[in-house]
Amino acid sequence: MKPKTLRDELHTHLTTQLLPFWTSRTADQVNGGFITHFDQHGNDVGTDEKSLISQTRSIYTYSSAHRAGYGQGTKLADLARHGVDYLLDRMWDDVYGGFYWMTDRRGNVLNDQKIVYGQSFAIYALSEYYLATGDMRGLSHAKGLFALLQKNAVDTCHGGYFEMFWRDWTLKGPGSAGGDRKTLDVHMHLMEAFTTLYEASQLPLHRRKLLEVIDLLTSRIMHPEFGTGIPQFWADWRVAPQIKFDVIWGWDRFADGGVKQAADDNTSYGHNGEFGWLLLHALDILQLPYDTYGDAFRKPLHHAVTYGVDWEQGGIFVEGSHAGAVYDREKEFWQQAEILIAFLDAYRVTGDETYARAYENVHRFVLDKMVSPAVGEWWPLMTREGQPIWTHMGHSWKINYHTVRSAIQSIRRLEGLL
Repeated sequence: MKPKTLRDELHTHLTTQLLPFWTSRTADQVNGGFITHFDQHGNDVGTDEKSLISQTRSIYTYSSAHRAGYGQGTKLADLARHGVDYLLDRMWDDVYGGFYWMTDRRGNVLNDQKIVYGQSFAIYALSEYYLATGDMRGLSHAKGLFALLQKNAVDTCHGGYFEMFWRDWTLKGPGSAGGDRKTLDVHMHLMEAFTTLYEASQLPLHRRKLLEVIDLLTSRIMHPEFGTGIPQFWADWRVAPQIKFDVIWGWDRFADGGVKQAADDNTSYGHNGEFGWLLLHALDILQLPYDTYGDAFRKPLHHAVTYGVDWEQGGIFVEGSHAGAVYDREKEFWQQAEILIAFLDAYRVTGDETYARAYENVHRFVLDKMVSPAVGEWWPLMTREGQPIWTHMGHSWKINYHTVRSAIQSIRRLEGLL
């Protein structure tokens, strides 16, 4: 591995392509918040919606980039503040608390449900915003939203968090409504959110709840033998077939039918890598030794490097079985983004050269094939060989969070190897 060469490539990509793509076109100067739907040429496609995910992830991106030293003076901090203004003014529910799931461009509410996946990103973004700017609105609203989740979303019987609520925090019904299910996705992102919240607040309560969700992930949600992520559970933590919910994110590829193929035995290489590095980051913030949860991060990273890497064509596959069979050999943008950070962390912690080779493999696939040279952002979905299947550069579920964060975090880790 040549850390300096790899670092320099990523730094150039981040500062001359990725960040300029988003900073030059996303701020909605008429209605506030961010425009997030762009075609393959980077043109606004006019989609009349602003999702909670896209708004909060954009706030996080600009805040984290500013905190990491890419701020261009106050430009990124100002963009983050622009997003926070819209989030608090137009998406916060003054009656029942929490953020609405979807508004139109003008800020009119399109979907008033309270989806914990979205609330977790609000905590994450607002905490990062506070750390980047010192604006107390960020920490105040992150703490308030955390308290709302403890009041309304905690399952006091079986542990963890329910995820799908109506506007007034009434739990939704079973089946596709999602009220009887719990997921890896939400609990992993609550770990991510609570980590940054605790970093910002240093409150003992936030520390305890972060440790609780880590224990839940490692003891209930990750596979007991393989250490890989299990996507969905019933409320009592029995494994449930992975189904499509009425309110979706990231299920665009599985629009046919409500149950995923191999619904009882599938795991995402991207999620496993993301879980691994987020756990290590949480332990850093908690100031706990990595061996506190040694197998919990080693097993999913080992699974990803053993079964998920495409050593022939480059990149990381989408998903497969817990035992190792690959089900989906396409290449999706966010899995590549998360696995870059994960493999660098795995190499840093274990010293295993396999992870260094795997990082270089995915790094080359991303920069040589996945980055659209015309605009500098990443194609959302590609064939195994690296031909675009989807061509949009942004929508409500594909925004700057994965790609920019991957570049920032990978650069930091590569610099640590120099």
